[in-house]
Amino acid sequence: MTLLTVRHVTTYRYLKAVSFGEHRMMFRPRDSYDQKLLDARLAISPEPSSIRWVHDAFGNCVAIAGFSSDCEATDLRFESNIWLEHSPSTGPEFAIEDAARTYPFSYSDEEMPDLLPTIAPCYPDPGQAIHSWVRRFLHKGRPTDTGMLLMTLTYALKESFTYERRTEPGTRPPALTLALGRGSCRDLALLMIEALRSLGLAARFVSGYIYTPRRAEERHRGGGSTHAWCEVYLPGAGWVEFDPTNAIIGNRDLIRVAVARDPSQAVPLSGTYFGASEDFLDMKVDIQVRSEEAPSAQHPVLQAAG
Repeated sequence: MTLLTVRHVTTYRYLKAVSFGEHRMMFRPRDSYDQKLLDARLAISPEPSSIRWVHDAFGNCVAIAGFSSDCEATDLRFESNIWLEHSPSTGPEFAIEDAARTYPFSYSDEEMPDLLPTIAPCYPDPGQAIHSWVRRFLHKGRPTDTGMLLMTLTYALKESFTYERRTEPGTRPPALTLALGRGSCRDLALLMIEALRSLGLAARFVSGYIYTPRRAEERHRGGGSTHAWCEVYLPGAGWVEFDPTNAIIGNRDLIRVAVARDPSQAVPLSGTYFGASEDFLDMKVDIQVRSEEAPSAQHPVLQAAG
């Protein structure tokens, strides 16, 4: 078990003082058997007039900050600090049911209605390029070991595609990522998701953070910013994590914050301001993930995630 801390600071800068609309934040990790949230603190400057917490359609914890109409500033800053116990699994030791150990297989009648939204492809696949590409990883004329299929696909994405850090918002269409042979972590995750969906497998998008131990500094990509990967539903094993950017199978070094059917539903921070488009100068994001001691009880809780 590892104790991890995450400090996530986002600062928006404007040419002149502007006022702000609602801002939605997905900073709080999902509590589970493999990651236990110990403390969460949120500071926003200028101070919002209200903060409310909701669970979205996927069970993610979302904080929504509202600002008074007379609140104006040239800088808007969000700082999230979290502490959690992380119990890494190093895969590929997933206990798949016998009926699903080889592909193709079928999900049960009981699970299928809930899995359908994560099985249906969400993006165009011109000329079935994605489907043709992923079928290269299947054995011809005989079943394919399910675990081997997923591991091979994960490693192929890491080794065959060029990782690039992109600052512009949004995610590339997966067919474009395939054609370019490069992409950010969210681009590669979405390509893997759509490829698996084309085979009839349930897959969903995960947004969070990655811890980069010193031993893995040269190996891990995507540190210093929010990270993205995917989960695949396997009968008997449940949702299993696959990070195609770093060829990680299981949750090792991954901190899960939000899961969604599509990347647009798991944006870490979004909001509006009132002013001209040219008033916006820039956005700076600083993320530090470390292995540290537990937070001191003497530290003030600025905004506790209730």
